Amino acid sequence: MESSTPARVGHREALSSQLDRLPVGRLHRKIVVAVGLGLFFDMYEVFLSGSIGTALTKDFAVSGLQLKLLLASAFIGMFFGAAFLGSLADRLGRRKAFLFNLLWYSVWSLIGAFSPNAWFLVFARFMAGIGVGAEYPVADAYLSDTMPKDKRGRMASWAYTCSFIAVPAVGFLALWLNSYRMLDISGWRWLLAFGAIGAVVVLFLRRGLPESPRWLLSAGRHQEAQTTLEAFAAGSGVEVNPIEEEAAPAESNIAILRREPYRKRLGMLVIFHLLQTFGYYGFGTLAALTLVQRGYDVPSSLLFTALSFLGYPLGSLISTPLIIRFERKYLLMSSVVLLALSGIAFATSTAPVAIVLFGFLTTIVSNIFSNVFHIYQAEIFPTSVRATAVGWTYSLSRISSGALPFVLLPVLDAFGAAPMFIVVAVALLIICATVGALGPRTTRRSVEEINSLRPE
Repeated sequence: MESSTPARVGHREALSSQLDRLPVGRLHRKIVVAVGLGLFFDMYEVFLSGSIGTALTKDFAVSGLQLKLLLASAFIGMFFGAAFLGSLADRLGRRKAFLFNLLWYSVWSLIGAFSPNAWFLVFARFMAGIGVGAEYPVADAYLSDTMPKDKRGRMASWAYTCSFIAVPAVGFLALWLNSYRMLDISGWRWLLAFGAIGAVVVLFLRRGLPESPRWLLSAGRHQEAQTTLEAFAAGSGVEVNPIEEEAAPAESNIAILRREPYRKRLGMLVIFHLLQTFGYYGFGTLAALTLVQRGYDVPSSLLFTALSFLGYPLGSLISTPLIIRFERKYLLMSSVVLLALSGIAFATSTAPVAIVLFGFLTTIVSNIFSNVFHIYQAEIFPTSVRATAVGWTYSLSRISSGALPFVLLPVLDAFGAAPMFIVVAVALLIICATVGALGPRTTRRSVEEINSLRPE
C-alpha cells in the first residue's frame, strides 16, 4: 500500500492533511449513504406539512388558527431540536447525536399517526420535529468533518440527493392516499406511519458507522482519532502516519464564536436562515394551498404539486457538477436570484402546463440552493464548534418556517399569490446581498484553511 502523507508530522494539521488526501473509500461511501437515508426522513417531515394540511381540512375540519398551528408545529419543534440537540454533536460526537435524533423522530411520528384529534396531532408533530430538527446540522458537520477537501462538495451533494427523493415521494403518496382509505384508515395517518420507518433504518445505521476523527481529536481523544483515521485509510487502500497528541482547547464554544471571523459569519447565517425559508419552504409547504386559493380543486392542486416536486431530486443531482466547478459562495448567490424569479413566474402563471413547468423549475433551483448552503455553512466554522454554530443558526430557519403560515397566508388571502411571492423574492434578495458582503470563499479549501484566522 502507498503512503498518503510524508514522514511524521504533528498535531491537528497531520490529521487534517491526511484526511484531505485520502481517496474516497468504503467508510466515506457508508457515511454518505447513512446520512442520505437519515436526511430522507428530515425532508419527508418538512414537506409532509403542506401535503397533509389539505387533507386535514376535511378529516378534522381544521381551519384558521388550527391549520396554521398544524403547519407550524413541526417547524417549531425543529427549532428546539436544531438549537439544543444539534449542539450535542459537539459534546457527544456526530455519530451518537445523528442516530439519537432519528430514533426520536421515528417514535413520535408513529405516535402522531394515532392522533384522535387535531390538537394531539399538533403536539405529536411538535415532538417529532424536535428529533428531526437536529438532523441537518449534525449531518452537515459530519460530512464536513469526514470528506476529503476536493471531494467534500460532491460527496455531500450525493447524500443530500438521496434525502430529496423523499419530496416527490411525499407528493405522490399524498396524491394517492388523499382519495384512498387503505384498510379504512385515513391517508394522512399512513403518511405519518411511513415516516416512522426511520426506526428500522437506525438499526442498520448503527453497524460500523465511524465517529468523526476531527471531532475525536478536538475532544482530546487522540488514540481514538488515530484508530478511526486508520479505519478510513484502510477503506481507501492507503496507509497513514501517527499523529502527535495535543491538548484539547480550553476555550468555550461561545468564546470561539465571539471571535472574528466567526462572529461575522455567525451574523451572516442568522440573517440567512431567518429569510431563506421564505423561498425554500415557502414554496414546498404552501404551493398546494396557493393553487387551491387560485381556484383549483384539491386533487388538481396535489397533482400539480407532486409533479413540481420531481424537481427536488433532479435539482440535487444537477448541483453536484456545479458545486465541483464553481465557487460555492457565488453559486449560492446566483441560485438565490434564480429561485426568486422562478417563484414569481409560478405564482403568475395561469396555464396548467406553465404552472407545472415553473413549479418544476422552482424546485430544481431550490435544491441547487439547498445543497450549496448546507455544505457552505458547515465549512466556515472550526470542528469544535461546527455543529453548535450550524445548529444555533439553522434553528432560526425552523422557527421562521413555523412563522411562514402566519406571515404568508394572510398575504395570500388578502392579495393573492403574486404579491405573496414578491414578499418571498424580497427576502431572497436580502440573503444574496448578505452572503456577498460577509461570506468567505470555500471551494477546494480544507476546513482548517477556511478557519485559519488568516486574512483571505
